[in-house]
Amino acid sequence: MHEFVFPPAIPVSLPVVGTEQRFPVRRIYCIGRNYADHIKEMGGDPARSEPVVFTKAAEAIVPSGSEITYPPNTSDMHFEVELIAAIGPDGVFGYGVGIDLTRRDLQASAKSKGGPWSRAKNFASSAPCSALTPADQVELGDAHIVLRKNGEIVQHGRLSDMIWSVEEIIDQIASDMDLAPGDLIFTGTPDGVGPAVAGDDLEGGIEGLEPIRIRII
Repeated sequence: MHEFVFPPAIPVSLPVVGTEQRFPVRRIYCIGRNYADHIKEMGGDPARSEPVVFTKAAEAIVPSGSEITYPPNTSDMHFEVELIAAIGPDGVFGYGVGIDLTRRDLQASAKSKGGPWSRAKNFASSAPCSALTPADQVELGDAHIVLRKNGEIVQHGRLSDMIWSVEEIIDQIASDMDLAPGDLIFTGTPDGVGPAVAGDDLEGGIEGLEPIRIRII
């Protein structure tokens, strides 16, 4: 047994619908530019090309029902609702709903300089996640994806609108990155992304899955 210089952190985990078990989270992969209309609203070319992949730390996860403090060093934090695929020992273990919170002004600055998006994407509480529904208990198909801000629908689309399917995303990541059990994949967001400020309530939903609800304070 190793003796640690200080106690290690408690593993990050998510609840699993219908069971007392929890899903241990190892890493978060995120896919950018996976819905054509979102690419257009961000000023990009929606032509199908290799997917954009970035990461977040598992510690960025917060569960549904959380209050999230508005992050520092930004005046333009955006919401992005996404389907989450949770990877188990035998492929996709289950699915959930996530909100990829983004410091958009920092992202724009990084893009202008050709730099990475880490400060814009990977900050505390930037990955709200719902409970996970086992894959064998849901048939997503052409499910509707939606985000409500203060009860008003601001993002909506269909999972069939994704440029890259979940299977294609998994193959792409696994081909040259370290995809392993415990990883979550945020699969991209439809158009309608926008700012959230203190006092806003956000609710993301996908037919057949548990919703994610958070409040910005």
